[in-house]
Amino acid sequence: MADSAGHLEAFRKETRDWLDANCPPSMRTAMPESEVVWGGKNATFKNPESKLWLERMGAKGWTAPVWPKEYGGGGLTPAENAVLQDELKKINARPPLFSFGLWMFGPALLEYGNETQKKEHLPKIVRGEIRWCQGYSEPGAGSDLAGLQTKCEDKGDHYLINGQKVWTSYANEADWIFCLVRTDTTTKHEGISFILFDMTSPGVETRPILLISGSSPFCETFFTDVKVPKENLVGRVNGGWEIAKRLLMYERQSISSSGFGGAGGLSLEEIATRYVGMEGGKLEDADLRARIASHMMADKAFSLTVRRASEEAKAGGNVGHMASMFKVAAATLNQEKCELTIEAMGNRALGWSGEGFEPTELKATRDWLRSKGNSIEGGTSEINLNVIAKRVLGLRDHQ
Repeated sequence: MADSAGHLEAFRKETRDWLDANCPPSMRTAMPESEVVWGGKNATFKNPESKLWLERMGAKGWTAPVWPKEYGGGGLTPAENAVLQDELKKINARPPLFSFGLWMFGPALLEYGNETQKKEHLPKIVRGEIRWCQGYSEPGAGSDLAGLQTKCEDKGDHYLINGQKVWTSYANEADWIFCLVRTDTTTKHEGISFILFDMTSPGVETRPILLISGSSPFCETFFTDVKVPKENLVGRVNGGWEIAKRLLMYERQSISSSGFGGAGGLSLEEIATRYVGMEGGKLEDADLRARIASHMMADKAFSLTVRRASEEAKAGGNVGHMASMFKVAAATLNQEKCELTIEAMGNRALGWSGEGFEPTELKATRDWLRSKGNSIEGGTSEINLNVIAKRVLGLRDHQ
């Protein structure tokens, strides 16, 4: 019987054996920022074993374990996937692929795409062959995303797109974009469509936005008379806002997710044990111990709530109103996790470069700085709290 104790135990042994034979030794160590694998047509691999690990996991479908096999995924049940993640964590396996296609676009396409679109794009995402970016925010449509103005005109045999996006993460390195466009100027939310196109299309231009660090994953992205085939429209014309809300749920879930295995090298619990120390089987710092325990319980509750909402969505339930709640909770949890990590590491989390610090320690510093953007990106926490107050709690503006 599927997911029976006997079946899962057999699957665990099979998974463990496969990982022992196929996960390269260097893929069982903490991953430096410079070795993160994003895939794509122009992918580079600083570590040759990273390419091998991606190829093996992609062929197995385990970069997207629960996606259907017919679209390149692993076809695993949630229980089997839990076993897989557990075994990956045990060997501290690095994620073989970081991908907006895996975290955001793919799940939305599974739900809203037609069969041709799924068979065209999903297997390439699983194998890391195509790198995607997200065309959402605009200079005048950030937290109020539905105010976007990028225009998409029906030209008979194709669409013509003109406009601008901003804060487009890795747009200058992406192969394709999933993009929100305005197909009806007479209405706000109901005038938006969801479309896909190649970033090498004539008329697409990207300009990186430099941050104080001297580099940036963010870009300004410009569209000037970009021709897009009509078959690249996902869902119906003017039906893009529904897809956008669902995709934001996946995005906001990923903000607080650290992935599987050894992306950060150690879990929060392991970091505290290592850097703070134990006494009588407990963390020596009682106050820090209590706050870490509280965080872990909140994080678990959040994960279960997201899972419940996902199942409700698959069953046809309307869970769009939960996106804002997930965003606020995810941002808060991830920022709290980074703060606790830095506190637990103490002065070992003060490094920026040099051989005196381990990769995990240097990554913790950067993760903490990066987490400050969690309450801004994808809709600010302030805007989302207003949405929750009005649309979930039914509160009215104070007069």
